[in-house]
Amino acid sequence: MKFTHPLSIDDLLQIIGSKIKVIGDKDAKVTGINEIHGVEKGDITFVDHPKYYEKALKCDADFVLIDIEPEETYGKTLLISDDPFRDYVKLVKHFRIFIAQDSFIHPEAEIGEGTVLQPGVFVGRNVKIGKNCIIHSNVSIYDHTTIGDNVIIQSNSVIGGEAFYFKRRPDCWDKLESCGSTYIGNNVEIGALCAIDKGVSSVTYIGDGTKMDNHIQIGHDTRIGKNVLIGAHSAIAGVVVIEDNCLIWSKVSINKDLVVARGTTILATSAIAKSTKPNEVLFGAPAIDFRKKWREMAAVRMLPDILDDLIEVKSNMK
Repeated sequence: MKFTHPLSIDDLLQIIGSKIKVIGDKDAKVTGINEIHGVEKGDITFVDHPKYYEKALKCDADFVLIDIEPEETYGKTLLISDDPFRDYVKLVKHFRIFIAQDSFIHPEAEIGEGTVLQPGVFVGRNVKIGKNCIIHSNVSIYDHTTIGDNVIIQSNSVIGGEAFYFKRRPDCWDKLESCGSTYIGNNVEIGALCAIDKGVSSVTYIGDGTKMDNHIQIGHDTRIGKNVLIGAHSAIAGVVVIEDNCLIWSKVSINKDLVVARGTTILATSAIAKSTKPNEVLFGAPAIDFRKKWREMAAVRMLPDILDDLIEVKSNMK
């Protein structure tokens, strides 16, 4: 998320309100806030786990909320905090305040010519909908969503809901507040009862021409390319990249932080646990080349007969 104008370190410290030690350029200006996977120059991000210290210190962000004083800053301005997660959430809540809405369609929403909103559709703040779309009844389009032209969204889908992102505390799960957005391209079709979460701090992106069946979950900051087909009851985690022209059949699960390469086909009821290569056809849980998986399944079906034969051989040897 980009700020409306650059802010000083002192501005941020006033918002955080915690005891913070600053290391580095205290006069530099902060232009945005982003979670580590989506950072750009001028951004502030946070890190509170040893696994990600090096990644945060070497990322594109110029400012890092961190809970250690590292030997090397890599040119970053560091804000040393006893709880970077807490202080990051304070910033998000300050710049992305929830404001209750008293009408179904926000008066400032931009809705293109020829677009039809059926009864019961909710449209939030900072929403843009293109031309000749059909949004069916009881669809909820949350704040900070952009929808292109010729889009169809079936009933009861939710576009731009909160990211599912929590930190484990000793007695609870602590919520990472979302300040990202959602983008739906041109000629996209979204089935009934689908949920597309907004980005934590950047954008969840659905490319032109993609078609989604019913009951599909798309996690935060996932980027889906052009002309992707996704079958019913599929669940795609956060920060996934699905490249153009992929076929994802029903009840497919895709783990977070991986890439489904261009032209990949994933057969129904499969689970993807690692990034794929272009034009693969995959099946199973975890998914592998479909021909190898079918051979494995055929071999498993043969095991009872093989066991019977072994028992017979052993009996004859007595």
